[in-house]
Amino acid sequence: MTESGLFIRDEGAGRPIVFVHGWSCPGMFFNRQVADLKARARCIVPDLPGHGATGDRVPCTIEAAADAIHTYLSEQDLQDVVLCGWSMGALVSYALIERHGADRIGSMIAIDMSPKVLNDAGWHNGTRSGLTAGQNTHFINTITADWQRLPRRIARRMFAADSEPCPGLLDYASGEIAKANPVLLKDMWMSLTALDFRELLRTFPVPFHLAAGAKSQLYSPEVHRWHRENVPDFQLTLFDHSGHAPHLEEPEKFQALVLGELNR
Repeated sequence: MTESGLFIRDEGAGRPIVFVHGWSCPGMFFNRQVADLKARARCIVPDLPGHGATGDRVPCTIEAAADAIHTYLSEQDLQDVVLCGWSMGALVSYALIERHGADRIGSMIAIDMSPKVLNDAGWHNGTRSGLTAGQNTHFINTITADWQRLPRRIARRMFAADSEPCPGLLDYASGEIAKANPVLLKDMWMSLTALDFRELLRTFPVPFHLAAGAKSQLYSPEVHRWHRENVPDFQLTLFDHSGHAPHLEEPEKFQALVLGELNR
């Protein structure tokens, strides 16, 4: 455990990259990236609040997660960092930059994410399910009341809509998600769904690369279009055979994207 309060895996040497995981899916969901890239980069993988070995040691909010990662970057005096945030991890990365600036950050990779999760009358680029604030209230209660039924459903929605994941991948994902504490996950879900980073992205201070699943069950191509029209230094890579988790579904292509970013 680091002074930041987070459990952080820190392996390899080279330009630092911070892999920031998604909701209910702790840092181990980036194990393949660490194994493949640690010979060429310093791979830093935190377990966010409410997840993995960090658990409840840090308050379960996006802001507390962002502050804790920034504390670690400062402790280690890391510069020219690539932030790679998957889903909720992208929001944590945005919060880090919004709260602490980008002096230590060289570029950003967001994995299949929208700057605002909830939909409303003026925003239809949240989740594809059309989740609104009212519907979210019901889901928040479901997280704890029906947790035993949720891990498999959450895991299945991570992957491409029209095909089965690689053998064992769905079982692995649902099994790891099932280990989470739903009380802590509820707090993190409430925090992440309250946020809106559209204004930040319109003036984003570092190069921004969106790695998006063409078959995502969570976010539509309209999200990609919004980024293209609004984010100043923007690049899109579509993963044709992936859903919400390109780094799991097409790892070789994803690693190539990361290496390209590291070598900028």
